[in-house]
Amino acid sequence: MNRDDKTQFVADMREVFEGAEGVIVTQYKGLTVAEITALRAQMRDAGAGFKVTKNRLTRLALEGTKFAGLADHFTGPTAIAYSADPASVAKVASTFAKANDKLVLVAGAIGEQILDEQGVKALAELPSLDELRAKLVGMIQTPAQRIATLTSKPAAQIAQVLKAYAEKGEAA
Repeated sequence: MNRDDKTQFVADMREVFEGAEGVIVTQYKGLTVAEITALRAQMRDAGAGFKVTKNRLTRLALEGTKFAGLADHFTGPTAIAYSADPASVAKVASTFAKANDKLVLVAGAIGEQILDEQGVKALAELPSLDELRAKLVGMIQTPAQRIATLTSKPAAQIAQVLKAYAEKGEAA
């Protein structure tokens, strides 16, 4: 890489770190291009990204960001997984690592909180942002449905009584 390429790489990586809420550092030694491509596709489907890094340049990009505590974990063949939803990126990375032992989860971060491998796996067990939103909407809708049911019952009962009187009047 020439100097301009390195400068651009650092700027791109800094942009990734500034836009992400969760980052996972992985080592990918032994993965084939096809396997990395499959992992990238899975990440993309989850709204995340996967990027092979240059360690020294990535450490430069980390300086001054909320993920600066991850700098010590960039040794060997590393790549990062990143997303605005930390749980979803952890799920995809953890699931892929279970199926393919060549991908090693090294560390992760949610903002300034640094996680070890076990922390990343625990994060993967949490529901994603979309799942949490769905649960919240369900919880909000349930009381409203109950109120609507309770308020409509008296009106339905009155309608049934009026219908019975109407039918009685027609029969007479």
